[in-house]
Amino acid sequence: MALSSSSLMFTVRRCEPELVAPAVATPHELKLLSDIDDQEALRFYIPMIYIYRNEPSMEGKDPVEVIRGALAQTLVFYYPFAGRLREGPNRKLMVDCIGEGVIFIEADADVTLDQFGDSVIPLFPCIQQLLYDVPASDGIINTPLLFVQVTRLKCGGFILTGNVNHTMIDGPGVSQFMNAWAEMARGAHKPSVLPVWRREIFLARDPPRITRNHREYEQIEDTITSKEDEMVLRSFFFSDPPI
Repeated sequence: MALSSSSLMFTVRRCEPELVAPAVATPHELKLLSDIDDQEALRFYIPMIYIYRNEPSMEGKDPVEVIRGALAQTLVFYYPFAGRLREGPNRKLMVDCIGEGVIFIEADADVTLDQFGDSVIPLFPCIQQLLYDVPASDGIINTPLLFVQVTRLKCGGFILTGNVNHTMIDGPGVSQFMNAWAEMARGAHKPSVLPVWRREIFLARDPPRITRNHREYEQIEDTITSKEDEMVLRSFFFSDPPI
């Protein structure tokens, strides 16, 4: 497979997908998503890509095993992710917290990170080998809420990718979840910021009582001429701020 405009070719060998459940028993309960989460526009999976160079302090440790174990520990606190979405009357979404787990794929690639070049620009052609696609099903219902693949590289680095259900989490939520996962991988017993499920505060009154117009949801005609042909793809890399 080709990477960007270079002649780089490599192979990714995947193991069979497995379920990673919370490390200990978690509550079995039904949690309603908010009325905001029910929107049709949010019913899809968000792809995530994290690339890590070889870390000498990790010598002798398998990143796949470390990440898999840390994921099981993280799911103890984020146990709704180990459940499945159900749909009630009027397409109301809810999480059935059954502790079944998330999909995890172990993989190896016969390539080093340096062979990728000075910059890794998404989406590069081999992404379909590194990012496990959500299998075709009846949409987001009764399907794992998170799909993870960890691909070891020949240099000792690795690539962590995932597809996460957008009705369950947004950008800041992803950041909080990933930070918690990283903390558990470094040996923490619990996340420094514990998750809170308070989505009931965004449920409409019964019966509904409209107090203002939400014009952000109005359908308006697009009168702006498309300039897609003038768009230019750019990638931006953010490092830690200077101390």
